[in-house]
Amino acid sequence: MHTVNIHEAKTNLSRLIAMAGQGEPFVIAKAGKPLVTVTAIRPAEAEPRTRLGFMKGTLRVPDDFDRMGGDDVAALFEGDVA
Repeated sequence: MHTVNIHEAKTNLSRLIAMAGQGEPFVIAKAGKPLVTVTAIRPAEAEPRTRLGFMKGTLRVPDDFDRMGGDDVAALFEGDVA
């Protein structure tokens, strides 16, 4: 594993991070003593998302849903504001 001092890490951080992202971890040292290891984080395999029907059985739509508030909506279109 490659070891760099703090000054070199600050100077070449982008390059070092790119290397770590490609699977080449490195150690940052201070005065020759290792402080941290930098490695890439590999995301867990994402489960396939199923959006359609995800709330099936949790909601109930009233039978008169398409008529709810119909009189109020009609009055607004006709200009009758209460």
